Amino acid sequence: MSPTLLFSFVFGYFFLLLGVAWYTSRNSNNETFFIGNRSSNWMLVAFGMIGTSLSGVTFVSVPGTVGTGSFGYFQVVIGYFIGYFVVAFVLLPMYYRMKLTSIYTYLLQRFGFISYKTGALFFIISRTLGATARLYLVINVLQVFILDEMNVPFWLTTFVILLMIILYTFKGGVKTIVFTDTLQTSFILLGLLVCLMYIMNQLNLTFADSWTVLKSRNYLTLFNTDYKSAGYFLKSIIGGAFITIAMTGLDQEMMQKNISVRNIRDSQKNMITLSFLQGIVVFIFLILGGLLYLFAMSRGGSFEEVLINNKPQMQFLLDGKNIIGDNMFPEIAFNYLPPIIGIIFIIGLISALFPSADGALTALTSSFCIDIIGLKRNEEWDEKQKKNIRMTVHLVFAVIFFLCVIIFKWIDNKSIIDIILKLAGYTYGPLLGLFAFGILTNRKLPENASIPVICLVAPAICYFVSDRAPAWFNGFQIGVELLILNGLLTFIGLLIVSKQPVVIAKPAPVTE
Repeated sequence: MSPTLLFSFVFGYFFLLLGVAWYTSRNSNNETFFIGNRSSNWMLVAFGMIGTSLSGVTFVSVPGTVGTGSFGYFQVVIGYFIGYFVVAFVLLPMYYRMKLTSIYTYLLQRFGFISYKTGALFFIISRTLGATARLYLVINVLQVFILDEMNVPFWLTTFVILLMIILYTFKGGVKTIVFTDTLQTSFILLGLLVCLMYIMNQLNLTFADSWTVLKSRNYLTLFNTDYKSAGYFLKSIIGGAFITIAMTGLDQEMMQKNISVRNIRDSQKNMITLSFLQGIVVFIFLILGGLLYLFAMSRGGSFEEVLINNKPQMQFLLDGKNIIGDNMFPEIAFNYLPPIIGIIFIIGLISALFPSADGALTALTSSFCIDIIGLKRNEEWDEKQKKNIRMTVHLVFAVIFFLCVIIFKWIDNKSIIDIILKLAGYTYGPLLGLFAFGILTNRKLPENASIPVICLVAPAICYFVSDRAPAWFNGFQIGVELLILNGLLTFIGLLIVSKQPVVIAKPAPVTE
């Protein structure tokens, strides 16, 4: 298939987004950018957030995991489902009651300035790393399968994609993203279902037949019962719940869209609807992953175990190329399916790319302006000055995104989903500990450097323990529960430096 033809669809899709952005950003202001004037429709937000929560990781990485992990990833998704209920009925009511624009303002009101700034900075670090890892995954697919043949360098591809994102988020912010995410989710689901049906047709399988064949290949194995494994089912489910609480409920990007909904009840509807829809969509992606491996085997592909750095690793070879993991879906779509399927795949892929970056860029801009600069509280700047500052911050974060994507390209990894979950364990742990301490205790924190020190030391201890765990505990591996350990260590550290609130005794009633 012509790379030029494929890339023309990328640009066509972008101009469609630009048209939506122009329409939705008319008469916009800073409140439109930050929280959509609190007028978003909950059904649009729920549907659009599917694309944000799935991103290119689900579109590319999740099908690729089936070859070595069967349906084990769904253990984490079960945990997500539990976590969404905690977010909906514990965190959202608190955010709405306090009328927050940035959710980290909670830390300011609960503990004070230093805890507030620490929480906001950890979000900025967390979301920057997570968003750019997702962005790298999709840009790399475009690069390897399309733009390398056009002799376009990786840095230029990254620059152009980020320029596209800046152009349609620069003015409208959250209000624009609610609508563009809805459009993009539609294309993600279209790409998923078309590819699924075509592969089934090529293998002459019905849904019932597909289930039977996948079961015979042990691809339907869901629960990992090896307690030493990083993917042990209890660790995955509990870890998945805390990942959702941290990466959704304590994440400005995800909550920014929720608190843009008119009222708390509609926002809760959005969250619960999202939990069900996300589970269904991820399960279909896993089925597609199993069918992709079956299709590749029908074309001569096979598994092979090799030693790399004296460690056994599984490969899947097809026509001499190892396509296990993230390369499986794009390799099949571009090189073994008809051009029209490749076009549908590329539209689905870029639809997965933009929600993972546009919302993050907007949320990071919002958090930095509100939490770090204090844009909303500063009365010395007029609306125009605030808008200029916000746009400058937006551009600076785009540059940071560019540099991070280049670094991920230099690191390179066959499965970016593992990197994202590991990064989340380290960077969201302090946020989890701070919010949990605020909600579960009535103790006060000191206004000194001990708070950021604790939030830095806890991830460092987690890294040390995670690295040594197999040697210390007879092969036991720490998986997604790393986030819980990190949050717990942060909580304990905060408990040590905290103090009881001062209680002012009421004077005894005067009796005559």
